[in-house]
Amino acid sequence: MSMRRTTTTRRAMAAVSMTAALAFALAGCGDDGGEKPGNEGSSASSAPASPSAEDKGESQQEDTAAGENVDPNAKLAEIRGDGLVMTIHQAKRDSGGFITLQASIKNEGTQSKNTTAWAGTETALLAKNPNSVAGATLVDKVGKKRYYILRDTENRCLCTTGIPPLLAGKTTSVFMQFPAPPETTTEVDFTLPTFATTSVKISG
Repeated sequence: MSMRRTTTTRRAMAAVSMTAALAFALAGCGDDGGEKPGNEGSSASSAPASPSAEDKGESQQEDTAAGENVDPNAKLAEIRGDGLVMTIHQAKRDSGGFITLQASIKNEGTQSKNTTAWAGTETALLAKNPNSVAGATLVDKVGKKRYYILRDTENRCLCTTGIPPLLAGKTTSVFMQFPAPPETTTEVDFTLPTFATTSVKISG
């Protein structure tokens, strides 16, 4: 847990660049075909943000990154992959235009599991966020938009990083922040590499 708090402290410092991070992430919102961040032709209207996004992002980061006010027994969804089980506890919409997803991942196997695949395959993110959950995405099937992890101007993701190999029987807590889909969207599909895809209801 101490490693996670160190990581989240660094994220809070990076949150001053939230406006730029949101703009970058919005540019990465592709259609359901899975465009990578930075592709041309993406519409900024796919994830609207209020003028106070920077201020909201900073407080959101400090509060949710530490996992406070999240019921560990809450279960929005449970997905499995490679001997691991991921329980999604919360997917909360913030008024600043973000969705913060809180989850825990347990190794139900008898051997240690490598966590490197969770960072995805995007080169820029891999370089800055090793052993992270930066590869996670949300898909709004109705709006036909895919939302990638928010990141700052140095490509550091607003998510849990520095996750060590998960020992047998152990659990690690993770968080991820995404641009929020329109208010009319109340459910999205969540995907993290090595896990199955699941539908998640948005609260807040």
